[in-house]
Amino acid sequence: MALRVRSAQAAADAFVTGANGAQKAYTDGVASAGQAWHDGASAAGDNWSQGTQAAIAEGRYAKGVNKAGAQRYVDKATKVGAGRYSTGAAAAKADYQTGVQPFLDVIAAQNLPPRRPKGDPGNIQRVAQLAQALRQKRLQG
Repeated sequence: MALRVRSAQAAADAFVTGANGAQKAYTDGVASAGQAWHDGASAAGDNWSQGTQAAIAEGRYAKGVNKAGAQRYVDKATKVGAGRYSTGAAAAKADYQTGVQPFLDVIAAQNLPPRRPKGDPGNIQRVAQLAQALRQKRLQG
């Protein structure tokens, strides 16, 4: 006997309807899940590494990009991402400030050689010094 299933349209409608009413449940669930997330995610390093290596070996990233296509990227970025951009940036302000401060400190601590005339190779040395200091900071964590 064949199973009776609803149409993809009906399933999509039910998905959106359910999600619209689930914001409080989502917020409540996330608010109480921090420690469980942390414990599970920190214990999953090997699984993440193995899964990532398998995805790389099988070329899954490129397959996914090709399956989605350029238009899907544009559609999602303009219809979903644009509306979330400013609220996401506002929510990340404190994290951004905390994250960028050590790099600003590295920049401020540099004693660069004097700027040379336009096109002088000495100017590249200024850039290289700064790039090296910033990279070192990045690798230190």
